[in-house]
Amino acid sequence: MKVLVTGSCGLIGAEAVRYYDKRAERVVGIDNNMRAEFFGRDGDTTWRRVQLQAECPRYKHVSADIRDRQKISDIVSEVRPHLIIHAAAQPSHDLASRIPFVDFEVNAVGTLNLLEAVRRSTPETVFVFMSTNKVYGDGPNRITLRELGTRWEYDDPDYVNGISESFSIDQSLHSLFGASKVAADVLVQEYGRYFGMKTAIFRGGCLTGPGHSGAELHGYLAYLFKAAATGRRYMIYGFKGKQVRDQIHSEDVVRAIDEFFRNPRCGEVYNLGGGKENSVSILECIDRIEQLRQKKINYDYSDQNRIGDHICYYSDLTKLKAHYPNWSITHSLDDIFQEFARCYFVSNRDGCIEPAQDQDFVSSPCSLR
Repeated sequence: MKVLVTGSCGLIGAEAVRYYDKRAERVVGIDNNMRAEFFGRDGDTTWRRVQLQAECPRYKHVSADIRDRQKISDIVSEVRPHLIIHAAAQPSHDLASRIPFVDFEVNAVGTLNLLEAVRRSTPETVFVFMSTNKVYGDGPNRITLRELGTRWEYDDPDYVNGISESFSIDQSLHSLFGASKVAADVLVQEYGRYFGMKTAIFRGGCLTGPGHSGAELHGYLAYLFKAAATGRRYMIYGFKGKQVRDQIHSEDVVRAIDEFFRNPRCGEVYNLGGGKENSVSILECIDRIEQLRQKKINYDYSDQNRIGDHICYYSDLTKLKAHYPNWSITHSLDDIFQEFARCYFVSNRDGCIEPAQDQDFVSSPCSLR
């Protein structure tokens, strides 16, 4: 079995490399560290590449740009993978407005380059695309909400389990990032439905884990722990800090990908997040981290929310669980917070909680995994 992973040094890409390094004969990763270009030192994934090359004997790293059509075609033709996990992206909806051409070229054109390379060289390849819940735009904000002390909740029985795949992606405010991901999302669907290719679209909620090079503009839970450990001030944007997201650990994401690979379909769409049980607001995140850290977090609040941001979002996992009953969430919200805490905080001899020593929290958040 041969696996090709784009964005192989990012959160999901690196998790996939580790997973398939134990199961495949060859794992090839494409990553040119554009995350450092997008987010500066916070987003730099060099530490992850070094770690993967040292610890994964079947892994081969290729520094290539998915916008390079010929290069991508050559790689796919040479590797002839049984599975492609396409996780490379420009992932920030705030940043996209400042670099619209780069955003669209990476997210949409890069995806088209990969799909065409597969169609022409290895049409039997299973193709998994990491999409986003931002394809739904701000449509979820039209659902009737109920305000609680620390969070917003859906106050509509049709959404008791969250947002399903049937929710409209049309006629809403997406951000340019959301629009470029919609284009890629629909392309992957179409190559499955029109050409009969085995393609899946996973519309991710908040994908997380200690392998995330969290930056202010992307990866908020990892960045919030980083801010707590380094004393940075954290900025909350709008909605009283009660905006809700569902958190899913990167290991559970890759397990879902593997389930699809074992029993693929054509052009299938799945919402993939932690679900209601793993949903949490920013205020609740801050409270949990303060309890773990035993120290207050420095943060400011702005009434101006991010354009197109969700007030409340958690994934309805009914379809995914029905198609793949062997899959389930294995990392609870408490598991996720405890793992981050072990990564970023330690207890000293007096029992006080301090930032972990000998860690470069900017570039290498965790050496546990």
